[in-house]
This record gives sequence, C-alpha cells and structure tokens, in this order.
Amino acid sequence: MTYKEQFIKFMVENGVLKFGEFTLKSGRKAPYFINTGNYKSGAQLSKLGEYYAQCISDNNISADTLVGPAYKGIPLAVTTAVSLYSRFGMDLNYCFDRKEVKDHGEGGLFVGKQLTDGERVILIEDVMTSGKALREMLPKLEQAADVKIAGMVISVDRMERGLESELSAVQEVYKEFGVKVYSIVNMNDIINAIEDGVIDGKEYLEKMKEYRKTYGVD
Repeated sequence: MTYKEQFIKFMVENGVLKFGEFTLKSGRKAPYFINTGNYKSGAQLSKLGEYYAQCISDNNISADTLVGPAYKGIPLAVTTAVSLYSRFGMDLNYCFDRKEVKDHGEGGLFVGKQLTDGERVILIEDVMTSGKALREMLPKLEQAADVKIAGMVISVDRMERGLESELSAVQEVYKEFGVKVYSIVNMNDIINAIEDGVIDGKEYLEKMKEYRKTYGVD
C-alpha cells in the first residue's frame, strides 16, 4: 500500500474516519465523519507524525521551523519534528503559540524556537474546516517576526465548498493569503481506497460520490 492508503486505513482502524449518516456543523448530511479527537495514545501520535513527515518530504517543502497552532497543532508539530529527524534526517525547529502573551519569565508569544526575520515556517494542523486557525495564527506570526510561510500541512482535505463560497477552505486560504495547503490525503483518495478494497465501506460508496458531486470542488 502507498502511505496515503496506509493513512486512510490507520484513520479507520482508530475510529477517526467513520461512515454512516452524520449531520455536520454546517447542517449538511454527510456519509462520513472525521473525528481527530480519537487520536489519544503514544502509538497513534507516533504513527501520525510519520505520515505528516512523509507528506512534507514527498512534497519537498523546505523550511526551518514547524509551527503548531494551539492546541491541537502542538502535539502534531512535536511528533512531526521527531519523525522528520528520525526518518529523513531533517532537523527542524518547532514552536507553538500561547493563547495569551506571557509577561514574566522568558516572556513572549511563542514557546520553543523564537522566530526571526526571514525564517521559513510550516504550519501543522489536523484538518481545515474554514481556515480559522490560519487566520488566527497569521497576526501572531507577523507580530513575532517577518517569517515566510512555506506551507500548511493538514491530515485530510475534504475538497468541499464553503457555505458562502464556491471554493473550499484550502482554496480560500490560498486565494486570500497565498498559503499553499498540503494534505496527507483528500476525499478522492478516500473514495479510491473504498473502491480498491483498502478499507471497508462499499455500501457507502454511492453516497460518498453523490455528496462529492453535490458539495465537492476540484
């Protein structure tokens, strides 16, 4: 199996990717649901870091530092940094933001690597629904230093248009900020994995395709 197929299987086995009938926050009825809150063990986090690292390596994203937006991005950035070094010999820094600026001790807005002008950073997040995490992080990065955003890496690109736009969240942040978002897998990969028997779920295949036809973007 490819690492993308392995990741999809990993999500299913850990109860992160589920099929059925779900009402999303948007009000849409979807035949699938992604709950990254089901990642909760050391073994899961270790494997997750490997998939993020593989995505960064495969897409040749060059950077100095991984940034994990608080809170979900913090463990993701840490495990990705470890995997990049252990698997690919890439020793990147990492940091994450505080929810509130610390005015005592070492102070500052970021924990870990203190960002400097010209530094290239990769943002690490779980999924992207609206681009809110990026919009909240950009002013913090600008306040810290004049960094260059090499990209943002997420686990799954839903490839789904927004409620008030014909673009997906991934497309919107690229159009608005020029930040390219890389995903370990996307919705087409998941549909292909069902078709190829990598995971079970053929009974949901037509509903998946219909949902994609109704709400999907390329």
